[in-house]
Amino acid sequence: MSTSGIYEILIASAQVKKTLAEDTEMIKKIQDIIHLCVDGLRNGGRIWFCGNGGSAADAQHLAAELSGRFYLNRKAYSAEALHVNSSFITAVANDFGYNTIYTRALESQARTGDILIALSTSGKSENISNALEYARNNGIKSILLTGKDGGHCASLSDLVIKVPSSDTPRIQEAHITIGHIICCFIEAELM
Repeated sequence: MSTSGIYEILIASAQVKKTLAEDTEMIKKIQDIIHLCVDGLRNGGRIWFCGNGGSAADAQHLAAELSGRFYLNRKAYSAEALHVNSSFITAVANDFGYNTIYTRALESQARTGDILIALSTSGKSENISNALEYARNNGIKSILLTGKDGGHCASLSDLVIKVPSSDTPRIQEAHITIGHIICCFIEAELM
């Protein structure tokens, strides 16, 4: 392990975020996501998160920032990651297939006016695309945080943030930064 290798990774991560920060269209999309979430929460909606692997961990992290707290001690906002019930996930995956886990969770819990935030670095996960299709057909607004390509999931979501990278760790680092920005401004708007 060399110090130059560590430096290069830190610079690559910073460069992805710098590219995002300089993209006025991307900033506008993040603002649109914040407004959509604030309006949804004000109108009694709930924010649902989903992802696979590291993106599932990030989804759960962001749900906790909203339902717990971010910066401020305030009332809890209605937010949850769809995969937190391991008995449900394993039963549905066993009985119906892994590609249905999020659609079944949405079917059982989500309502018109809710918001789905999906995280997928590739935008190619079938369980994510199925969830986005379910959202579209059932009055649930959807947001996708993905990578440079966006995959087939990009065409299924109301709002899409494509991180300008094809390197999974750099995409995930940007997703959590964008997620923190969204949580910060949701909290500020609702307070």
